[in-house]
Amino acid sequence: MFKNIFRHNISNDNRSNNTAIISYKPVKINTTVDYCNLSDDGYKKNIIAFRCINLIARAIGSVNWVLKKVNNNVDDILYKHPILSLIEHPNVSQSKTTFIEEAVSQLLLSGNCYLMTTTNSDGLPNELHLLRPDRVNVIPGRYTIPAGYEYTVGNHVRFFPVEADTGASDVLHIKLFNPLNDWYGMSPIEVALKSIQQHNAIAQQNISFLQNGGRPSGALMYKHSLDPQIRQDLKRDLRCLYEGGRNAGKIMLLEGDFEWKEMGLSPKDLDFISGKEQAAKEIALAFGVPPILIGDMSSATFANYKEARYNFWEETVLPLLNVIANELSTWIKQIYKTDLQLTYDLDSIPALVTRREAEWKKINEASFLTDDEKREATGYSISRK
Repeated sequence: MFKNIFRHNISNDNRSNNTAIISYKPVKINTTVDYCNLSDDGYKKNIIAFRCINLIARAIGSVNWVLKKVNNNVDDILYKHPILSLIEHPNVSQSKTTFIEEAVSQLLLSGNCYLMTTTNSDGLPNELHLLRPDRVNVIPGRYTIPAGYEYTVGNHVRFFPVEADTGASDVLHIKLFNPLNDWYGMSPIEVALKSIQQHNAIAQQNISFLQNGGRPSGALMYKHSLDPQIRQDLKRDLRCLYEGGRNAGKIMLLEGDFEWKEMGLSPKDLDFISGKEQAAKEIALAFGVPPILIGDMSSATFANYKEARYNFWEETVLPLLNVIANELSTWIKQIYKTDLQLTYDLDSIPALVTRREAEWKKINEASFLTDDEKREATGYSISRK
């Protein structure tokens, strides 16, 4: 599928002038945890982060894209264009929705998203693919433009050069702001990592608590010394007879001078539920997702849910969507050498009905506008008499 063959080393003969500084050592992601750990702890094992990422990814994946061409400061909407076809069918194994959802998920998990294009005989893109973020190294270049990207799978390395003057490349790197790294973005999971670990730890503690019959750990005390072999046999018998959820409620029979003493705090004292709810809210806060959308029903009403959904789109989805659309537009201009702008159809988003109703009401009440001007302002064609 890929036109360029993977290679172990990049020779000097294959380098262009704008990548002469390729001798720089590849930069590694400057985080305390790598992409695999972020994905494991913050996605596979945490239901809140999983829900937040999927909410954002599916919201952006549901948006209808629009391509515009600027002519004399007038935007002409293009209904047919190779770019639109490419977005609808990025590659043979993915549709538009699955491709965009995966791209947004990678962006939120690692703070970085890498889109790669393959070209046809005319040098124009015919397929889009996603490069897994942990397999990509950015090769630093002059100023803020990288010299290229290295994509490593096993022992195979593929190099994608970047033009030093224009920044044009077969790879588009979309990244979130990182205050401590010039080349890589920062994931929201890094900010919420402690809350995610706390949420995971509480969940694991609850599982262990239930597996031990819903009782805190304790100590079997004996007033005299025990033979080592007897001690081991006693520990084994206690595990077999009384440990685990299936043995919950069994009566312990003690003989001699044995005494059972609890050595843990009660669930009420530890306040697991409250701590878990607080951690969930902090995780949702890092992603910009209202708590009611992740299952916090403490103050849930239909009106609250509708307002939360609207704010979720306004405060979280649309700003991230604007970033992605602007990055794609810049990339398209570099490829097609023309003034094309990729944007999205706001009117097709059900959650923003409230916004449209307010705008239409405002336009309708504007007495200084004619009927034709009102129709034009709301996107309808002007009536012809």
